[in-house]
Amino acid sequence: MPEVYASGRPVPAGNGWKWIVDGWALFTRAPGTWVGIVLLWAVVSLAVGFVPIVGTLAGPVLGVIFLAGLALGCRALDEGGELKVEHLFAGFRERFGTLVSVGLIYLAAAIVVTLITALLVGFKLYALLSAAPADAAAVMQLLLLSALAVLIWLALMLPVVMAMWFAPCLVVFQQQGAMQAIQASFSGCMRNVMPFLVYGLILLVPAILATIPFALGWLVLGPLVVTSLYTSYKDIYPS
Repeated sequence: MPEVYASGRPVPAGNGWKWIVDGWALFTRAPGTWVGIVLLWAVVSLAVGFVPIVGTLAGPVLGVIFLAGLALGCRALDEGGELKVEHLFAGFRERFGTLVSVGLIYLAAAIVVTLITALLVGFKLYALLSAAPADAAAVMQLLLLSALAVLIWLALMLPVVMAMWFAPCLVVFQQQGAMQAIQASFSGCMRNVMPFLVYGLILLVPAILATIPFALGWLVLGPLVVTSLYTSYKDIYPS
């Protein structure tokens, strides 16, 4: 397999906008089905989350499997076919074992990042919370530490997200193994920092607005993220 296919190719910064435009076109071909899929995903995730411990741990794994299935749904739409609600569960039939491996690696990485964050600032933060601060200085210190914890966690999670972003697509479309897909996803993201910066900045304001009215805007924005993930995959990993 040529190296550009395995690790992704660099594309112009403006393609970050093109991914969104092409993703929106895929969404508008079946908007009702997309909204139904998002609602079903939310219901399933909520139900699984009620299972003590196991439900929380299963979330990232299910997310990888669901994304792979929806990528297959995007391809069906892209090729003139029909998006079906069943596509949400297609990952249970396509390369299930490999997708589970990717999800477990994602889960392990997230746990490690959380533990590192806790070691750096978490215990100090816990001590301040336990002391029930009453004076302004203590409250300010608590706020600053909380902000620092969030920033550290986000910074450490960024490479994890890069490694996972395209992994489900690479598993189901290119038949890559778990580690191969993770490495190729990270490489593809690293080669396209500028397009992803454009992509992220454009979606930032809609993401904030979509969250305000009880997160109802995510019924549309959620599918757009999925469809634009697919269009960016096609752009960076041409076949």
